[in-house]
Amino acid sequence: MPAGGFVVLAHKSAAEYAVERYDAELKRLWSTTLPLAAGESIDGFARSSSQALVVVHQNTGAAQQLSALTVDLGTGQKTPAKKLLTAGTRDRRPSVAFSPDGSKLVAWRYLTRNEQIKAISASVYDEKLLKLKDRTYDFHDQGGFFSTTVHIGNDGSQFVTLVGDEMKKLTVRRYRNDVPEVKVMSVSVGGTFGGKVVNVFDSRFALQPDNVLYAAAICNERQSGLYHSLKVVKFDFAEQGDMKFAPEFKFTPEYLAEANKASGSTAKRLEDVYLTDLLLTNDKQLVVLAEKKYEEGGDDSPGHARELHLFGYNEFLSPAWHSIVAKDQVAPAAEGFSSIGYRAAVFGPEVQIVTWEKRKNKSDLYLRRVNAQTGVVQEPKGLGLNVAADQNPSYVKDFTTWLDAKTLIGVSRPSKKSAALMLNKIAVK
Repeated sequence: MPAGGFVVLAHKSAAEYAVERYDAELKRLWSTTLPLAAGESIDGFARSSSQALVVVHQNTGAAQQLSALTVDLGTGQKTPAKKLLTAGTRDRRPSVAFSPDGSKLVAWRYLTRNEQIKAISASVYDEKLLKLKDRTYDFHDQGGFFSTTVHIGNDGSQFVTLVGDEMKKLTVRRYRNDVPEVKVMSVSVGGTFGGKVVNVFDSRFALQPDNVLYAAAICNERQSGLYHSLKVVKFDFAEQGDMKFAPEFKFTPEYLAEANKASGSTAKRLEDVYLTDLLLTNDKQLVVLAEKKYEEGGDDSPGHARELHLFGYNEFLSPAWHSIVAKDQVAPAAEGFSSIGYRAAVFGPEVQIVTWEKRKNKSDLYLRRVNAQTGVVQEPKGLGLNVAADQNPSYVKDFTTWLDAKTLIGVSRPSKKSAALMLNKIAVK
């Protein structure tokens, strides 16, 4: 929180959560319980300047329902739950998204025919859960195969992102609450190149507080599955609207050789690499992060997270650098990928990346610093959390966050015999 300290959503038991506020010295200021009934689960958690918001999904057997409640950050006082929307039990699970500052939210359900999305029905709310607008986003023009999601800006504008045209085109539609006009920007990132059909394999969108939206797409060859290139687009809807398309970054044999050298691998092709983050500094330097994640075999196989692929762009969206960060994380099958991967945050011109790893037989949280202007990555620094190195480490990464550039909050279980979790304040020199 800007004033210091932090607010958490704590899982107390199978039937109870709690929203809790702590000060910067880890003193708990208040705790508000949130009991869950049968068929209920938490679907969203966010913070605005004055309150926390919790969204609950309920399946009654007769319908699905999304409800929300607020918790005052000063007192811990909660409001009664308010219904946001209702969907049928056979419908796709409804969703919710928050604005960057937590002051607006949009809840939506999918309208389908023969399991194909035809439209989205959405409702926009302010932080007090007062409805601002009902909307329907129509996709009858999209054909049979596309993917879509909804983002919301601090002013309540909705940005519907689409990967369509047989997974070759990135489109953003902006819907404002005060005018009926829908503004659309679209760019083709796939197509036929050198006689080979290239389409979007993976994509990621990130809406900024100023309503500028960045998109990244990994494209591959449809026939062979070979990774082709990374493409980045900036959608700026201010005034006349401006769309900036970065020069593509091609995944050449030379790049594969770089990845193999960094990770000590002998892979014949790039694979299992997925986009994970789009991070923007105050100077508008963009860092795109992708991570190699895979399972060894079937459902009971452990999960692996290996090298991070980082791509830096300057304020003009020109490729400035790229870097490959080697790591080797393993998660037990029962945890999926929850304990591995990373957390990242931006401070000034620097990106900080935290991972839970076992390095030189020491199980710990490790911090890496990346210069967003040059791409220089510092060696990983152990934070001395002394994490119990057993088969239940999923809480470590998930409950790690930054109070500021030199102070992290981490959760650990000091020994294998301990069932309790400890909250730790870590000061980085």
